[in-house]
Amino acid sequence: MFPRQKPPTLSDSFSSASTSRFFPYPKLRFFSRIRRFLRSKSLSKRSFPSARFEKETIEMREEEEESSLGLQKSVKRLHFGSWEEKEAAATEIRRLAQEDVKTRKSLAELGVVPPLVSMVGSPVVGRRRLAAQTLLELANGTYTNKAVMVEAGILSILPKSIDGVDESTMHDFARLLLSISFLANTQFPLDPTEILPFLVVVLESDSSSIETKESCLCTLYNLSTVLDNSGPLINGGAVQSLLRLVSEKELSEKALATIGNLVVTLTGKKAVENSPVVPESLIEIMTWEDKPKCQELSAYILMILAHQSSVQRQKMAKAGIVPVLLEVALLGSPLSQKRAFKLLQWFKDERQTRMGPHSGPQTGRFVMGSPVNERETVEGKKMMKTLVKQSLNKNMEMITRRANAATAASNLKTLVLSTSSKSLPY
Repeated sequence: MFPRQKPPTLSDSFSSASTSRFFPYPKLRFFSRIRRFLRSKSLSKRSFPSARFEKETIEMREEEEESSLGLQKSVKRLHFGSWEEKEAAATEIRRLAQEDVKTRKSLAELGVVPPLVSMVGSPVVGRRRLAAQTLLELANGTYTNKAVMVEAGILSILPKSIDGVDESTMHDFARLLLSISFLANTQFPLDPTEILPFLVVVLESDSSSIETKESCLCTLYNLSTVLDNSGPLINGGAVQSLLRLVSEKELSEKALATIGNLVVTLTGKKAVENSPVVPESLIEIMTWEDKPKCQELSAYILMILAHQSSVQRQKMAKAGIVPVLLEVALLGSPLSQKRAFKLLQWFKDERQTRMGPHSGPQTGRFVMGSPVNERETVEGKKMMKTLVKQSLNKNMEMITRRANAATAASNLKTLVLSTSSKSLPY
């Protein structure tokens, strides 16, 4: 008889299960060791880039500290150094300001703007130009720095005449003012009376370059977009200066756009009407086929002048506007054609009693056919017929001239092709 064995208990089963769990097969132990080795090796490899990254970070911090120390030295020299040290500091600040907007804001927070504004008023030409260029770099892309410059008094330091100011310095001043003038589109108060004298002097000067005048015109345009600035600009003589430039094709577009912003006010309209070159200069611009934008702006100004003003319409008719309008209505851009048709409609409806809303002249007229203006009505009809006939004749002459030119070119081409294969006697 074999000895009687005890049945397995719960503790025995638990011990066997734990033994199989903590003491796995030899192959599993081997693979686990391989996995731990590979994991430790990968971690050791990752430690090198981490150390290199820490080294690069330390180097970058050292460079930042050095640049910060150099910047502090430049700011200190700009405030308390001699003129030579101030010029060197301004040159360094100009270089740093070309990096990014964050650097420019940081420089302004360090207080570099007031001493640079003071340098603008220096009698030394080179020093003044350097300060203007540095301020221009600091103003690039940040309204905050522009406002700091205005608060530091940059507008009051601008020269009121160009005597003793070379063209390069004048150009830098004009560019700086253009950058500051974008504050007009914000809530920051910008006094146009402090800027206008410099702009008018530059625009009326024969020695100023086209680029400098363009910058001044853009500055005037930015100021004219604010309705509250129209009064000071008009009273300061901006309209007369602009009307002198509308006949120059390089400057006409921006000058006309600025006049268009000012003429919508009553004082601006009167200033334009009282000019001796109006409406002749505007009608002449309507004939510029190579400047469609100028045609559109000129037609817009003429529409405002002709609206509810029989005096201006008579002046335009005497200056020969109807043939020009007919030509623009046929050959102009879509917008200029629309405006030309509108003006022609106003001249056509000059003798009518009723007008639609916003349809031109509505005052100072009598009922057609009344005994008071019957003779004027007949004369007006004759004048309109004559003008239309003259315009049609002019258009026919132009079409015929173009056709003859095309025929001559075709004949010349045929002649060249027929004789190109023949040998020359010499």
